Amino acid sequence: MGLAVLLGIFAFAVILGTPVAFALGIASLAAFWFEGLPLMVGVQRIISGINVFSLMAIPFFIFAGELMFHGGIAARLVRFASAAVGAVRGGLGIVNVFSSMLFGGISGSAIADISALGSILVPVMKDKGYDADYAVNVTVTSSIAGIIIPPSHNMIIFAIAAGGGISVSKLFLAGVVPGILMCVCLAIVSYIIAVRRGYQAEQFPGWTALAIAFFGAIPGLLTAVIIVGGVLSGIFTVTESGAFGAIYAFIVTLVVYRALTWESFKIAVKSSVKTTSMVMVLIACAGAFAYMLTFYQVPSLMIETMTGISSNPIMILLMINIVLLVLGMIMDMAALILICTPIFLPVAVGIGVDPLQFGMILLVNLGLGLCTPPVGSCLFVGCAVGNLPMEKAVRTIWPFYLAIFAALMLITFVPAISLTLPNLLGG
Repeated sequence: MGLAVLLGIFAFAVILGTPVAFALGIASLAAFWFEGLPLMVGVQRIISGINVFSLMAIPFFIFAGELMFHGGIAARLVRFASAAVGAVRGGLGIVNVFSSMLFGGISGSAIADISALGSILVPVMKDKGYDADYAVNVTVTSSIAGIIIPPSHNMIIFAIAAGGGISVSKLFLAGVVPGILMCVCLAIVSYIIAVRRGYQAEQFPGWTALAIAFFGAIPGLLTAVIIVGGVLSGIFTVTESGAFGAIYAFIVTLVVYRALTWESFKIAVKSSVKTTSMVMVLIACAGAFAYMLTFYQVPSLMIETMTGISSNPIMILLMINIVLLVLGMIMDMAALILICTPIFLPVAVGIGVDPLQFGMILLVNLGLGLCTPPVGSCLFVGCAVGNLPMEKAVRTIWPFYLAIFAALMLITFVPAISLTLPNLLGG
């Protein structure tokens, strides 16, 4: 009955339009009250949810991404990607994917990826004769590279939700190959559709132009090197690397590229504060919610239920993926990471899945949810940037869904894709 109260109030609050963070908090306190537990304990659980030192890295990552979004780094990455792969048939689609891989690996944000790159590439693709739905679909689906390719603040959220026993630096390493694999799958689909629709290739600008574009992009690319390299080398903690990355992004955008104005800096600060506040409130309330899920032994019940249906690890992993795909269509990604990790991680570990591999499965799966209706935030932003009705984008986006799903299945059933780099370099 108590579990019904917890889940029922949460679902009812979400249906009413209550923000997910507050719905989690209200449902948790209601369950505490129903069980006769002191409400002060519930408040303490909420506070302890964000009383974690490694969470300090999140505002630095977010601020660095906002600075790069407003500071001209995206335009230089696009120029480099266009010079490198634009000569392929339908090259601007592949440029879009390649640019997302580069920018996502710096900003760590799918929404920033769409906002920065979409505003640059979608109008250019339309002018070059590409259909609006193709331009928007490529931009939307490739944006989730920022969630998987390090650095990603979602990896930190997963590490916290997993109980803090997972190394963030190993998560960073685990995300490199899956992120590249997903982008390769999307690039292949982009090429096939471009050939079928008869899109033309861009002219190769020459090796000199490619070299100039590359050197122009190096200062921006070094942001990811500082953040990820500092953590992996042991020079910085995750929090320190985020701070140095934000400082470096500020210097590059202000001094090197000279694209950061006082107005854009204020916008970056305001956006960072708003996003950080939302994430922290969500983590805090999800901490109390996860505590009550454990109190009601939901992880154990989930293990018993899934193993009762089938003891085959392949079937259990398929069931987990299906549940996550459905949930990802109706809920926000950060909330699902915090709710689903304590439930499904023990199930996955129980059938022999490494926590690092499960983290990649979870991130890719929920990243796909950001691109799907009815509440896919990336899909909404992409359609707004491309000035395209969502229903028109959804009609032709399914090949890109299949590309991401193919990458997800490979990541799910080929552990080496996620674990080779952490095993070789993670110590």
